[in-house]
Amino acid sequence: MRRYSASSPEPAANQGTRNDWVTLKTLFPYLWAYKWRMLLALIFLIGAKLANVGVPLVLKKLVDNMSIEPNHPQALLVLPVGLLVAYGALRVSTTMFTELREFVFAKVTQRAVRTIALQVFRHLHALSLRFHLNRQTGGMTRDIERGTRGISSLVSYTLYSILPTLVEIALVTGYLVLHYDIWFAVITFIALGVYIGFTVAVTEWRTNFRRTMNELDSKANTRAIDSLINYETVKYFSNEDFEARRYDQSLENWETAAVKSQTSLSLLNTGQSLIIAIAVTLILWRATQGVIAGTMTLGDLVLVNAFMIQLYVPLNFLGVIYREIKQSMADMERLFQLLEQHREVADAPDAKPLAVRGAEVRFSHVNFSYESKRQILFDVDFSIPAGTTTAVVGHSGSGKSTLSRLLYRFYDIQSGSITIDGQDLRDVTQASLRAAIGIVPQDTVLFNDTIEYNIGYGKPEASKDDIVAAARAAHIHDFIVSLPDGYATMVGERGLKLSGGEKQRVAIARTLLKNPSILIFDEATSALDSKSEQAIQAQLKEVAQDRTTLVIAHRLSTIADAGQILVLDHGRIIERGTHGQLLAADGAYAQMWARQQAHRDEQTASPAAPDLDASAA
Repeated sequence: MRRYSASSPEPAANQGTRNDWVTLKTLFPYLWAYKWRMLLALIFLIGAKLANVGVPLVLKKLVDNMSIEPNHPQALLVLPVGLLVAYGALRVSTTMFTELREFVFAKVTQRAVRTIALQVFRHLHALSLRFHLNRQTGGMTRDIERGTRGISSLVSYTLYSILPTLVEIALVTGYLVLHYDIWFAVITFIALGVYIGFTVAVTEWRTNFRRTMNELDSKANTRAIDSLINYETVKYFSNEDFEARRYDQSLENWETAAVKSQTSLSLLNTGQSLIIAIAVTLILWRATQGVIAGTMTLGDLVLVNAFMIQLYVPLNFLGVIYREIKQSMADMERLFQLLEQHREVADAPDAKPLAVRGAEVRFSHVNFSYESKRQILFDVDFSIPAGTTTAVVGHSGSGKSTLSRLLYRFYDIQSGSITIDGQDLRDVTQASLRAAIGIVPQDTVLFNDTIEYNIGYGKPEASKDDIVAAARAAHIHDFIVSLPDGYATMVGERGLKLSGGEKQRVAIARTLLKNPSILIFDEATSALDSKSEQAIQAQLKEVAQDRTTLVIAHRLSTIADAGQILVLDHGRIIERGTHGQLLAADGAYAQMWARQQAHRDEQTASPAAPDLDASAA
C-alpha cells in the first residue's frame, strides 16, 4: 500500500519553461479523440488548396487563348465557358471546401478547450490544502483564462493558416519545378528558407518577452484581486494609495516588457517584408526574361505572378501566425503546468469506499508536521466511541484544528494511524470519507450566491422544504424571511453581507442538511451572542445525539457535558477525562475553568467586560 508523506511539498505552479513539443504532445490526445473529424478536415483543406491553385492555371489558359482575332466565332465560346464556369467553379470550390473544413473541425476545437478546462478545474480541487494555501488566486485564474484561449488560438491558426499555407507552398513549388526554369524553384526555396529562419529566430527571441509579460500580468492581477478581496482591511488602514502604488509598480514592469515586445515586432515585420520583396522581384524578373526570350508566354507570366501573390501574401501572414502560435504556446505552458501539480494526498490504487457502521473514530499514536522542521502533533492517541462527543480544548496553536484537517484527510500523517470503524483513512476513498463528515468551521466563508444556495450546498439535491427545515433547526429561518428577498438574498463576496453570527448559523444549517455520521464543531458558536449561543447549543446537542462528534472549543462552558474532554498543549494531550474529573484533578483544565468563571463573573458585574476564552487562559 502506498503512503503519502505530508512533509513533501508540492511544486510551485511555475516549474520553468516547457519544451514546445512537450506542450503539443500534451494537447494532441485531446484532439486525436476526434481523429475522423481531423482527417476529414484535412481532406477538405487539401481540396480547398487544389482549387485555389487551379485558379491561376485557368487564368493562364485564358490569357494564352486570347490571341483569337476579334469577333472570331470561338471568342464567344471561350469567354463564357472558360471564365464563367471554370474560374467560377474553382472559386466556389475553394470557399466550399474551406467552410466544410471549419464546419467539421469546430467541435474538435471547442470540445478540446472544454475538456482541458474541466480537467484543470477538477485537478485543482484534487490538490491538497497545502497547494491552495500557497496559491495566488488572481495569477492562477489568469493563467487558466489565457491557457484555454491559447488552445483555441493554436488549433485555429494551425488548421486554418499554417497547414493550408504549407500545402499551397508544396503545390506551387512542385508546379514550378515541373514546368519552368529551375531558377524559379531555387529562388522560391531560398526565399522560404531565409524567411522561415529569420521568422523563427526573431520570434524565439521575442517569446521571452511574451513569457515575461505573462508572469508580470499574473502578478499584477494577483495583487489587484488580493487587494479587492481584502477591501475592508485596506479601508481600515487607509492604504488605498499604498495598494495603488503596488499595483502600478506591477503595471510598470509589465509595460516595460510590453514595449520591448512591440518594438521587436517592428524589426520582425520589416525583415519579413524585405525578404518577400526581394524574392518576388527576382521571380518576376526571371519570368519577364522568359517572355522576351520566347520560352514563356504571357499566360506563364500571369501564372507566375498569380502564384507569387497567392504564395507570399499568406506567407507574410504566416509570420504573424507563427508569432501568435508561439504566444499561445507560452500561454498554454502555464495551464499544463497546473495539470502537472503533484497530488500530495491521493487515493490508494485499491482504495475502497468507507463503510460506516457506528462511526467510531480512532487516533493512534499520531505524529504530524506541516513542515519537516516544525512538528505540530506528538504521539496523539485517543478514540471517540461511536455516538459520543469528545471535546478538545487548549490554547491557540496547540493543534486543535489540525485534528479536524487530518480527520478530513487534507494532509497525511507522518506516523501512526487514523481510523473510522477500524478502516485507515489512507485505505478508503476521499470522497466517501468526506461524505461521512460534516463540519461547522470557526471561520465560515460562503459562496457569492443566495442564502438558499449556501444552505443547500450541504446537499445539492435537497428540496426547498429540506433547506427551510435546516434553517429552522439552526435558528436562522426567522431572520431569512425578514429579509426583502428572503431565501433569494445574495450574501456577497465570501458572505460579507452577513454578520459573523449569521454566517455561522448558515454554516450550521448547511451541515445539518448534510446529515453526516460524524460531526465536527470547530468553535461553532464563537460568533454568536449568548442568547443565540444557548439556543443553538441545545440544538447542536440534539443533533449530536447518536452521532460521533468532535468539538473544538475555547469556551469551556459549551463542552462541560461532553463524554470526554482532551486538553492539548503544544501538540500533546496533557489531560483527559470528563468535566468533573478534570476539575477534580486540579490541573490545566481546572485553571482555565477558574479563569473563565472569574471573567464571566466580572462580565456579569460589568457588561462591557470582554469574554475570555481558553486561549487567553
